[in-house]
Amino acid sequence: MASTGQRSPNESAVASMIISIITVTYNSAATIADTLRSVASQSGVEIEHIVIDGASKDDTVAQVRRHGGHVQTLVSEPDHGIYDAMNKGIAAATGDIVGFLNADDRYAHDIVLATIQQMFGDAALDIVFGDVAFFHPAHPDQLIRRYRSDRFRPGLIGWGWMPAHPSMFVRRTLFADAGSFKKNYRIAGDFEWVARTFQRPDLRYRYLPEILVHMQTGGVSTRGWRSTVLLNREVMQACRDNNIPTNWFKILSKYPFKLLEYVRP
Repeated sequence: MASTGQRSPNESAVASMIISIITVTYNSAATIADTLRSVASQSGVEIEHIVIDGASKDDTVAQVRRHGGHVQTLVSEPDHGIYDAMNKGIAAATGDIVGFLNADDRYAHDIVLATIQQMFGDAALDIVFGDVAFFHPAHPDQLIRRYRSDRFRPGLIGWGWMPAHPSMFVRRTLFADAGSFKKNYRIAGDFEWVARTFQRPDLRYRYLPEILVHMQTGGVSTRGWRSTVLLNREVMQACRDNNIPTNWFKILSKYPFKLLEYVRP
């Protein structure tokens, strides 16, 4: 039978989905332009890009205005940390799907968001996540580590495992049901949200086996041993807050597996 050229109701529903991308910035003038260009280059999908700036003291806001012609919402004001800023972005979002892209990260290719949109054509899905690849600022084209989210299972949260947050896309209505990020966490608020949300018996998620985001090293969770210690303390606290059994042996046991993520030259 010849095609009529008309979309099915499901195809039309998928095509009309809007993806809200939230970028939180603070003194990010050196990297924000690349992040903005990465979002602007995404094709085949309608995007609502929201930038929440924590009253930067450098040229960040000017860079957003210069390179972010596609940005629908720009807020620059003091906040109470990264998760407060993320919550502001969630409150401002109007899209069907919400994702977060850090101010020094970029998408792996220009149809990442179109691929995510197609996956959410399954109306039962609440969350889709994939992998993240790390690069050093001095060598942005040389990937040094692949954070593999395929190892994640809800039963491993007590062992410190979670999907790579920049690769995680969430149906916006889930934030209304499960709540947003807790502002008392400095570095592991995303882990706490995962710990809280993935205990829901009705949650439906899917892993996409590809690299979705290229992430620069030196971010808040990868700045050295002090950040690692703080991260693991907050991971322990997040498990306790959500009645998930854990201990230091469990949390630290993931690091040998993390070493396997590094890419050989």
